[in-house]
Amino acid sequence: MRKGFTLVEISIAIAIVAILFGLGVAIMDPGRQFARGRNTERTSEMSVILNAIGQKMADNRGRFECASGELPTSTAKMASAAGYDIAPCLVPVYLSAMPFDPRAEGAHYTSGSDYDTGYDIVRDPVSGRITVSAPAAELGEAVSVTR
Repeated sequence: MRKGFTLVEISIAIAIVAILFGLGVAIMDPGRQFARGRNTERTSEMSVILNAIGQKMADNRGRFECASGELPTSTAKMASAAGYDIAPCLVPVYLSAMPFDPRAEGAHYTSGSDYDTGYDIVRDPVSGRITVSAPAAELGEAVSVTR
């Protein structure tokens, strides 16, 4: 008698492995994992922007001086065309390039005069705290960083 596996045994083993693989993919939900990763990236990029703003304020004795004026006290987009034009105030001294939302429609950075971060900025007029938020955050999460 020859030793080895029959075709039926091999087929059953392959079917079991395929079922386990399918269950593993369903449990891990790669789409959700990628969305969570992008939200984490958004939080990190917004922190980078706030750090740059803080450094500029420290260099100017607590004031944020920018050709676009003071930081807005009502929510505004950080963009060159229609919004608060902050990139020329931060790039290249405090940032090498302006971070932008990884998935927001139209978000890009080409230069200090052609960009849309996909993020919003607002300064609380009472406390002076600055909030950068990501309106295109995924999974229904509200993603923002305040300092």
